[in-house]
Amino acid sequence: MASPRKDGGFLTQEQREKLRIAVQNAETLSLASPRSPTGATTSALLQQYEEQLEQKRAAAAAAAAAGGGGGGGGGLRHVRRSHSGKTIKVKKDGAGGKGTWGKLIDTDADACLDRNDPNYDSGEEPYELVEAPVSTPLDDYKKSVVPIIEEYFSNGDVKLAASDLKELGYDDFHRYFVKKLVSMAMDRHDKEKEMASVLLSSLYGNVIGSTQIRLGFLLLLEAVDDLAVDIPDAVDVLALFIARAVVDDILPPAFLSKAKGSLSESSKGMQVVQIAEKSYLSAPHHAELIERRWGGSTHITVEEAKKRITDLLKEYIKNGDTAEACRCIRELAVPFFHHEVVKRALTLGMESPVSETLVVKLLKEASEECLISSSQMMKGFSRFAESLDDLTLDIPSAKSEFQLLVSKAISEGWLDSSYVRSSVNGDVEDDEHEKLARYKREAVSIIHEYFLSDDTPELIRSLKELGYPEYNPIFIKKLITIAMDRKNREKEMASVLLSSLSMELFSTEDIAKGFIMLLESAEDTALDILDASDELGLFLARAVIDDVLVPLNFDEINSKLPPNCSGAETLNMARSLASARHAGERLLRCWGGGTGWAVEDTKDKITNLLEEYESGGDVGEACNCIRELGMSFFNHEVVKKALVMAMEKKNERILALLQECFGEGIITINQMTKGFSRVRDGLDDLALDIPDAREKFLSYVEYAKKSGWLLPSFSIAASI
Repeated sequence: MASPRKDGGFLTQEQREKLRIAVQNAETLSLASPRSPTGATTSALLQQYEEQLEQKRAAAAAAAAAGGGGGGGGGLRHVRRSHSGKTIKVKKDGAGGKGTWGKLIDTDADACLDRNDPNYDSGEEPYELVEAPVSTPLDDYKKSVVPIIEEYFSNGDVKLAASDLKELGYDDFHRYFVKKLVSMAMDRHDKEKEMASVLLSSLYGNVIGSTQIRLGFLLLLEAVDDLAVDIPDAVDVLALFIARAVVDDILPPAFLSKAKGSLSESSKGMQVVQIAEKSYLSAPHHAELIERRWGGSTHITVEEAKKRITDLLKEYIKNGDTAEACRCIRELAVPFFHHEVVKRALTLGMESPVSETLVVKLLKEASEECLISSSQMMKGFSRFAESLDDLTLDIPSAKSEFQLLVSKAISEGWLDSSYVRSSVNGDVEDDEHEKLARYKREAVSIIHEYFLSDDTPELIRSLKELGYPEYNPIFIKKLITIAMDRKNREKEMASVLLSSLSMELFSTEDIAKGFIMLLESAEDTALDILDASDELGLFLARAVIDDVLVPLNFDEINSKLPPNCSGAETLNMARSLASARHAGERLLRCWGGGTGWAVEDTKDKITNLLEEYESGGDVGEACNCIRELGMSFFNHEVVKKALVMAMEKKNERILALLQECFGEGIITINQMTKGFSRVRDGLDDLALDIPDAREKFLSYVEYAKKSGWLLPSFSIAASI
């Protein structure tokens, strides 16, 4: 119903007019229809409507007067009309009168639930919103990386850790993994610190990008003040982590200078950067020192290992606890040195007859548990047999007692029966053995003289005079074995000498056989050099970088190693080192050699200086640039690039540069020959771009031989 107007009416003047016109039209239509009422009837209806309208006005006016002058609209809300026109007052809510149940939904604002009521239902309690923390993806990521790190520290499985981290997703959050990994390792032993560095280096590039690595270390620098509360040496440890990251090429050296800009001078983060920069990265041979800083737990000295073995055996003799003794042997983590346990145990058993029974029991149980391998057991017995002559001075019956012990050990199954045959064969020495022994003595003398003089040509002359080319692999074995027990200078000299010998005197087969002998005797070498496996792996990888061996030689060497040879692990390590990122740069400087440049960078410098010389540069200046490279063992690359450029540019002026370099002693005849060999090996590819490459190369070879800076024995039949 329409709201009443202020004057009491319900229709406006315009609406009334429209209603009047409609009534008139209806009246007209009714007159035309025979069945419709008469026109008077229509007029009566209109008159009745007018009367009702007047009544409404009167009722509205009366209601307004009764309400004290209030608006008429308010009074009509509770007034209802009957069909007779009378007005009836209606209760406001229209329900809940006396004697009724009330309306359908009757609410009482003052009602409350009584928990003591038998009909109480907790579901009728009003809902209460409780604030709960919202878990973000970052929070979930931080919680998920902790078990990954813990599992890695327990099993050391890099591949599993990488796979788990990839499955997490959220590559943009990996900076927090870096922070968590390093901060957890900082509060643990050296083993975990080393494992953390190895994992970061392995994940770099494939799983974690360089930006996330950098941001992760920045987070650590910002948090080092808090870390120092629980880790007293946090500053020094974090500095070492950053230095290690720089050495491993997962952080650029410029990171340190950029990090300073975001740190305050008084913060511990600034101290970390300064220690890393001045104490670690500026020290001589810093790369080697940093990489071995956390390797102390596995790189114990021979004397320390011997002392620990002696202590645990003495403790075992006192308490007789075989299980505890085996546990201590296992914790030494030097399985390649278990022959020392056997030797010292046998010595204790001989010196004290009371201890002999305990010693036999320990060795037997260690063999049955596969704690001491069969080869290590035999080696221990052999070493003890070698010292029997000295032991007989104090214990006259030592030899007879030892024979009885050997028989008992073989019969009980914890000493291989081949030990007896090998010991008998070892006593036989014929003329061939005498000749080999003389060669070894002479080879050792030549190697010692070379380490003193650094005179490669003299060493080559001495080897030629000595003869016995069939023993060349033995010379390789002696050279590297002696170098491994010396300083980095001698190791670098040995690698450089290998490169020279490979061009002038030794074949690739000789060198490969020498490395096979070294790998087969790796356990023997570890008697005096506990990290011999790591050092030998570096020598193998360096031989590939120096083009002494090629990667395919690794497969040939592996196929010739005996089954279950520990040298296979060393070979796999060498393969990984040679194929790693920046392998050339790392291996060329692993013993202080070279300048630490990347191989590709060095090649670019060689190309630039040759192009500058070819375009009219001075020969003296070009020679100085080659000399300043400081990589004499890499000068074969200069020769190779110079020959190729002479073919491409058709400018034989470059040959004059090679002649000058040879005359001044910058490039040796060995490096010249090696450079020519590399061009010869690639002639088929060169001929695709330079049709007359073969003819030009022939003329260069003839010119070089006549000039005396190429070995007369150089053959071109390999490719032509």
